[in-house]
Amino acid sequence: MESFHDEYTDKLMDTIASLKTRKDCYDFFEDVCTIKEIIDMSKRFEAAKLLDTGLGYKEIIEKIGLSTATLSRVSKALNYGTGGYKKAITKKKEN
Repeated sequence: MESFHDEYTDKLMDTIASLKTRKDCYDFFEDVCTIKEIIDMSKRFEAAKLLDTGLGYKEIIEKIGLSTATLSRVSKALNYGTGGYKKAITKKKEN
């Protein structure tokens, strides 16, 4: 897979990291993404948090309404990805 890490994505990530308030984040993401994309991302993150607590697929699917395929992808990323979900989950627990 071709790397998407380039000067443009670096700038995007730096911009996201610089946002300080929830309102700033909402404003930015509502301009950059569709509402469905934001909802989908929020559901994936919630699923990752629930998987991290040991909750099973069936319960997560019933609670959040994700497809089995999406939940499987989240699980794969959580367990074998770059560690982004784990870092974010840890950060959220600290706050």
